[in-house]
Amino acid sequence: MAAGAPARPHHIFGLRRGVARPLWFADERTLLLPAGRGCVRYDLEQRGQTFIPGTERSQGITAMAVSPARGYLAVSERVETGTISIYDLRHEPPRRRRVLSAGEASAQEFVSLSFSPDSKFLAGQAGGPDWTLYFWMWEKQKVVATVKTGSETSPVSQVSFSPQDSAQICVSGRGLLKLFRYADGTLKQSSHGKVESHNVLSHAWTSEERVVAGTEAGRLLVLDSGDLRWEMSVVEAEREGEQRRSEEVPPRVSAIVGYSKGFACSAGPGTVCLFEKTEERDAYHKTKEIRVPASLLPPCRRCISPAEESLVCSTDRGQLYSVTLTCSNVINPVFLSHSFHSDTITGLSICVRKPLAATCSLDHSVRIWNYESKALELCKDFQEEAHSVALHPSGLWIIVGFSDKLRLMNLLMDDIRTFKELAVRGCRECAFSHGGHMFAAVNGNVIHIYSSTTFDNVLNLKGHNRKVQAVAWSADDSRLVSCGLDGAVYEWSASTGRRESESVLKSCSYTGVAVSRDARSIFAVGTDSALREIQDCELLADDVTFTAIAMSGSGRVLFTGTSTGAVRAIGYPLPLQTDWFEYHAHSAAISKMVVTFDDQFLLTASEDGCLLIWKISGQKRDSETSYAEEVLVTKSDLEEKVMLELKTRVEELKMENEYQLRLKDMNYSDKIKELTEKFIQQVESLKAESQVLRREKEKQKETHEKTLEDLEERHSREQQDFESTHNQKLLLEYERYEELRLKSQRMQEDYEHRLQQVEEAGQRALEDITVSYEDRLQEKVVELDQCQEESCRQVQEFEQMKLLLEEDGDQEIHSIRLRYEKMLQEEKETNARLKADSGIMKKKCISLQTDVKERNTEILRLKEEQQKLEGVIRSLEKDVLRLKRDIQERDETIQSKEKRIYDLKRKKEELEKFKFVLDYKIEELKKQIEPRENEMKEMKEQIQEVETCSSNAEKLLQKDLMCFFLYQMESEAEEFHKKNTQLEINLAEMKHKLKATDKEMHKEMQKVGVATLHI
Repeated sequence: MAAGAPARPHHIFGLRRGVARPLWFADERTLLLPAGRGCVRYDLEQRGQTFIPGTERSQGITAMAVSPARGYLAVSERVETGTISIYDLRHEPPRRRRVLSAGEASAQEFVSLSFSPDSKFLAGQAGGPDWTLYFWMWEKQKVVATVKTGSETSPVSQVSFSPQDSAQICVSGRGLLKLFRYADGTLKQSSHGKVESHNVLSHAWTSEERVVAGTEAGRLLVLDSGDLRWEMSVVEAEREGEQRRSEEVPPRVSAIVGYSKGFACSAGPGTVCLFEKTEERDAYHKTKEIRVPASLLPPCRRCISPAEESLVCSTDRGQLYSVTLTCSNVINPVFLSHSFHSDTITGLSICVRKPLAATCSLDHSVRIWNYESKALELCKDFQEEAHSVALHPSGLWIIVGFSDKLRLMNLLMDDIRTFKELAVRGCRECAFSHGGHMFAAVNGNVIHIYSSTTFDNVLNLKGHNRKVQAVAWSADDSRLVSCGLDGAVYEWSASTGRRESESVLKSCSYTGVAVSRDARSIFAVGTDSALREIQDCELLADDVTFTAIAMSGSGRVLFTGTSTGAVRAIGYPLPLQTDWFEYHAHSAAISKMVVTFDDQFLLTASEDGCLLIWKISGQKRDSETSYAEEVLVTKSDLEEKVMLELKTRVEELKMENEYQLRLKDMNYSDKIKELTEKFIQQVESLKAESQVLRREKEKQKETHEKTLEDLEERHSREQQDFESTHNQKLLLEYERYEELRLKSQRMQEDYEHRLQQVEEAGQRALEDITVSYEDRLQEKVVELDQCQEESCRQVQEFEQMKLLLEEDGDQEIHSIRLRYEKMLQEEKETNARLKADSGIMKKKCISLQTDVKERNTEILRLKEEQQKLEGVIRSLEKDVLRLKRDIQERDETIQSKEKRIYDLKRKKEELEKFKFVLDYKIEELKKQIEPRENEMKEMKEQIQEVETCSSNAEKLLQKDLMCFFLYQMESEAEEFHKKNTQLEINLAEMKHKLKATDKEMHKEMQKVGVATLHI
């Protein structure tokens, strides 16, 4: 087809089967594959295609090969003789550089091709009956060597070059695996593997001298320099034993491809195995096993990308699968682009409102394609063959003809679902009117017209004697044209069912019909290889070979398909001479073709199972007209989808909540860990301080005991000195007493009278003095007892007050802790309940998410305040502990004071003993008062001075002690009262904050309740 052709290939859905090594990577993102009559360069990322057309007289591609540098493509085609075309892949589109042939030899076809490592040579294995290997220097189009490699009993299936040696070639086939070396212009056999008992289907080089081959019996053979080194089964020993017991056919190793780690090979239907080299010299072990989804689709060929990241394999039913090799988990093959038809396409239809095309095939499937996005929208497999399909102009439903019934189906979002069945058996052709209000269904030689709204059979058109092959509606839907195997072309009235015109040629069985835009001309093609224009029931042109026909929307171009797979574009009105554009794209006869309503695309379907989209040149689409995007969805599907979305949302929310809870648990765990570490450090520090205080206490105790011992020793020494001094004085007084006694005896007589008077007076005075002093002493004793009782009472009151304060403080702290812990638990429960309510609110209404987030922020703020309150509680607990330590210190102080009181009591007892001695001395001196009055007065004065000094010392000591005790108790009570007042103030502030928090939480709960009522 010339550059100015009316249509050019745009995209093809399908793969040509029966090609040797059909898949090749041009680079990491481009795949070369055969489709139709030519090759396609397929962009794996952009999903675009570039067509490499075959020769005009080609009967199909037989083999392909790409040079190691991926710059050249060799394609073998079957024409009159086998030819090989070399394309330069570095240009866009690829250019044909050279065409190679067998020269004077008559090679019918080439079954396998291979480039040398330096891309200078090309090896081509010819088929039967000669089975000759050709060795080209392809740049010069020169055959430099040939050699016969096989025979009719030992056919050759594959040829390949060594990856490092351009002179070494390996060929394999039934009972043979030979190595040839090119030297001195000839190919000489260097070795012959002993594989006569094996049917070698494929082989691959894994190193410069090593070849791995696969057999029909499922065996893998490893040969080094042509010698068999290692052999194993492609399946495990257990599966091999099961196959022997069940007498199943062993898996065929139909393809092997090598890569850096080892090789990949097929292992029977739907299985691909990856083998890697082990540490042993000649051994390989299986690392992965890939299962193609359909077990009845055995992989036949495969290739690996240059980076060895992906594996692409094709199947015998024309499907392409891709596998990611870098995945370490279970490998799941996926379709490379889409699934294709694997058998003849029997029906093709398009719609107006959407860029959709419907096809049906003998592979029991119906497919919906999008010819603008080049994607497969829907696919449905059935239990029986689909013979015909028609797509409603709205693109929302289709009719499909089966052997038993005509089924009407809705095109849902992800399914094709039957909603009505009509009793039309063996419907080989069906078509909607352009308006979509009627459709025609063919049953044998009868055409049934149905209403698309009521599905009633409004007309039955009878007139054909044999099966009707095609029907076509006029542009205004007023007429219906039909053709059949009886050679008749009828024009029917769609309103009355009456036959308007007819044209009968019994020597021709018509297969296709088209109507011009003005409905004045009818075009028909049939088995007599002629294109006929029927105008006013007259034949105007013939002698052109066609199998299908379609008229463009503009009515200026007539497209026809031939039995060789070519598409011809003929201008209308038909020219008198043979003037048309022709393009060979399909490898088999075109069965159906149709032009889209906007004249943008031509769609052709072929018996090779390929659907080809052609871009029509010179036609611009109306930009104001847009395709419909609506799809049919059943209520149950919609509810199920909503349910699935809600379930997915619930799962997401659950995961999010679990993640948030885990984060909070982690945060709380970290905080607990930090607090625990902090408390442990504080406990350790307190223990250390306690140890230090305990040691200081021991030191102070030792110091105090030593001081007490020193005081006791000093006191004992002073007592001894006092007693010795007193005894000396008593002795001196006793001596003087003796002298005075002698004097008194001498003076007794003289002073008896006077003494009696003085004695009486002295006795009275002494009695008065004694009574007065005894009264004063008794008063002092009573006062001392009262002071002691008052001191004991105050000490007891202080102890009781201390115990009451401790109990009140402990109870208050315990009650506060219980109350705050309860409030904290209630707040946690409230927070949990609010979180649950918040989750429910999120599920029910998305519009409240913002408010819920604000409430969550408020809850976090309350939690922070709660943590602050907990910190205040902890600080108060620390204050209580400090107060307890202060109380303990006060107890120690009281104990020291009590000990001092005990020492003073001992001193008092000693003074009382001294007083008793003085009293005894007074009694003794009373007897000597008469002779010595002056001395008695002195002695009395001395006694009075001693008593006065003793009483004053005791009084001052008691007064000082009481004042000291009262001052200490008042100061301690005042300090404790201040601390208790501060604690009450702090507790009041905490209560106020908690009341405010409760009010805020109550307000938030009321807001959530109001939101719930609104929902």
